[in-house]
Amino acid sequence: MDHENLHDFIAILPQAALVIGRDERIIAINPEARRILGAVPEGRSYVTVLRQPDFGFAMDQALRGVRPERVRLRLSPRGESASVQMVTLVPLPHPLPPWAGGVLISFEDVTALESAEAMRRDFVANVSHELRTPLTALMGFIETLRSSARDDPKARDRFLSIMEREASRMNRLVGDLLSLSRVEGEERRRPTTNVDMSVLLRGVLQTLEHTAQSSNVALIREGETGEIRVPGDPDQLTQVFTNLIENAIKYGGQGGEVRVSLSRIAQEPVLGAPAVRVDVLDLGEGIDPVHLPRLTERFYRVDTHRSREKGGTGLGLAIVKHIVARHRGRLRVESTPGEGSRFTIILPLN
Repeated sequence: MDHENLHDFIAILPQAALVIGRDERIIAINPEARRILGAVPEGRSYVTVLRQPDFGFAMDQALRGVRPERVRLRLSPRGESASVQMVTLVPLPHPLPPWAGGVLISFEDVTALESAEAMRRDFVANVSHELRTPLTALMGFIETLRSSARDDPKARDRFLSIMEREASRMNRLVGDLLSLSRVEGEERRRPTTNVDMSVLLRGVLQTLEHTAQSSNVALIREGETGEIRVPGDPDQLTQVFTNLIENAIKYGGQGGEVRVSLSRIAQEPVLGAPAVRVDVLDLGEGIDPVHLPRLTERFYRVDTHRSREKGGTGLGLAIVKHIVARHRGRLRVESTPGEGSRFTIILPLN
């Protein structure tokens, strides 16, 4: 294999690859490796490109003909976010001048894999934490009912009421976890059913009317009331607006009203198509801007204690985000502390 053939060989490799000669200089590099490492000229010493100590040690071993090594590196290509690369170093056999005794190096981007694994660990830890609190309370009350409160009707009724609340909280959490799992499984399949947004919103508002009255909150419907149809899953869209309006009642109801507005957009600039817009506006305390970028994260809460008191699972907005993504729509959140919050859903009409 001559020098030209070597270039052709590594150029067709799907992963980033380069060859370093026994003089520690780069002999050949393919386009994918240039994307990761930058515009690296052949003939340059590898230490000017990859200076990380672990790689240097593995390179010394490979140049001595030691078995192939795998090294974990963190690289930051110019203009791109950092990536985690598993680098494999394979000593090349003799005699194949000019790279006899050199090393073939390939890169495998494991950024997404490691990120997914970290998310899985965090998810399991969060679920365990969310379930541990009500389970601990239930176990404590059961033990009390079996002992000191066995013959105390008032204490028994009070403890059973608390146990019912904690069991309901666990049931809501499990329900939201199942819902989130289903939504994520369907996210790549866009719905094809036509849904009348006016009818859907009317149904959601009627369902939540009792909840609003119990909290002394007026639900006000604004905007268009005629038929506006969009491609959508009626059950999932009902869940989206139920979550948003219910949250507005619970956390923004201090203002005494929640407004729900429906309107058309002739040409939505981001979607590049006609769209329908639904705004859910409350006049409550508002949300500090520092929290806005993380609102749709699983289990993220602005006020953990208050959210749990009101029966929140920390998954509602994560579910909303995934459903809106499945419908190829957009979710926007605007809020000013002391002035209330506006949650906006934009869905394409076609």
